[in-house]
Amino acid sequence: MTHFPSKFHYGEDHLTAGIALSIARGITKGLLSEAARNAIRKSANDVKIIADGDRAVYGINTGFGPLCTTQISKDETSTLQKNLLMSHAVGLGDPIRDELAKLMMILKVHALAKGFSGVQEETIDRIIFHIDHNVIPMVPEQGSVGASGDLAPLSHLFLPLIGLGKVKVDGDFIRTHEWLKKEGIQPIELGAKEGLGLINGTQFIAAHAVKVVEQLQNVMIHADISGALMVEGLLASVKPFAPELHNVRAYKGSRHVAAFISNLLSGSEVVHSHANCARVQDPYSLRCMPQVHGASRNAWLHVKEMLEVEINSVTDNPIVFSSEHTISGGNFHGQPMALPLDYACLAASEIGNISDRRIYLSLEGDTPGVPKLLLKETGTNSGFMIPQYTTAALASENKGLCFPASADSIPTSLGQEDHVSMGSIGGRKALRVVENVEKIIGVETFCAAQAVDFHRPLKSSKIMSAIHEHIRSKIAHITEDGVMNEYMETAIEMVKNKDLVTVARSAAEKQGITLTTEFSAEFDQF
Repeated sequence: MTHFPSKFHYGEDHLTAGIALSIARGITKGLLSEAARNAIRKSANDVKIIADGDRAVYGINTGFGPLCTTQISKDETSTLQKNLLMSHAVGLGDPIRDELAKLMMILKVHALAKGFSGVQEETIDRIIFHIDHNVIPMVPEQGSVGASGDLAPLSHLFLPLIGLGKVKVDGDFIRTHEWLKKEGIQPIELGAKEGLGLINGTQFIAAHAVKVVEQLQNVMIHADISGALMVEGLLASVKPFAPELHNVRAYKGSRHVAAFISNLLSGSEVVHSHANCARVQDPYSLRCMPQVHGASRNAWLHVKEMLEVEINSVTDNPIVFSSEHTISGGNFHGQPMALPLDYACLAASEIGNISDRRIYLSLEGDTPGVPKLLLKETGTNSGFMIPQYTTAALASENKGLCFPASADSIPTSLGQEDHVSMGSIGGRKALRVVENVEKIIGVETFCAAQAVDFHRPLKSSKIMSAIHEHIRSKIAHITEDGVMNEYMETAIEMVKNKDLVTVARSAAEKQGITLTTEFSAEFDQF
């Protein structure tokens, strides 16, 4: 279990996906220390010195992109920054979810507070006000190519600073100027480089990656649980989870999954009831869970590692080291997150794919005692046949979404930005796939619980019994056709709400059984 601090110091403390979510949900309070404020003030002053001088420095007293050679007068500096936000606010589509927009602000504040961006203290304080008071800017989901930062979404995110755009207050979007007037707050007048510091960066990509890390971790744990239920329900062998097998191919993910499922099933009468059966081996979707689930866990570790680097980095441009030393580089380029997000998308899809195969297996009627379509009386009843249609459709949809967004690049900005990452698209796709897999795992849980019922009075392990009892407290054993999607939705909510993980851990604690493995610290925390 991950425990989060009550306070977090922007620009100084080490940010993780979990802490970012904890700030967004009001559990952890994000603060600026005096040391961070001093760094912010120094950087803003460095920019002022440059803006007041005659030396041309990109983004401070020049135009942007293909206009980088056009020098801007001191009097035009503020107008330039305001125009930058307005002209780049070109997003389309539905607004992103409130939590994603809030995460974007949190990630941006942390980057700006490191003191290399030249943004004013007042500006950062205003963003923190939005975070702390749940005043959420409207950010359309489409329009970023993930190259010179997430320009379009970040422009929309920060339009409210200058009194433009829309914000969500008490559940409804209103014009920012109306909210400012009601609260007696004045728009901020941006100084040199502030517009560029605000809209250059990878916070749209990274915010989606934060959610992918959280939700994919939950999906993978529940996939192990629903898979363990299927091992019992389909009388599969537990020999493929033996540690000696995985020690000779020592991937962390496969060793963790094998140990975790073994812990879940320890002491199961159902498992031991067929220890000497004639069946030599099971289909891959049961036998190879450690290898397949484990590979996805390894991918999750990679995206988590890359994300932690990203959200503790400065990703705008130019980077201001001092009034004498600035560098216009490419820290805004989304490629470092675009590749692992595409990898995570594929990893999530494979969890859904193998889960759908187990669902199909459970319907075949080849397991002793388990009827075809998981119902004793079919003919007038279709049983569990059609829920698998839905998981097949979701698995197929995921395959279509797995084409890597980062494999594409379309030049923009009159060729100045001639290679772009498309990481923003990758982030949106990956999150959509993960949420499809949540549904598939929910349906597998529904089917597996039904299969386990047919082995009574044999008992499951203590932990699996607690899990099964929880499922049955929400969904009764099915004896005839009903409106199946209602049961499916209930099972999916159990997955989304992390119910079965909570039940498993509680049962383990009560029984003095360990669920942890050698690698739990890496796989359980983010």
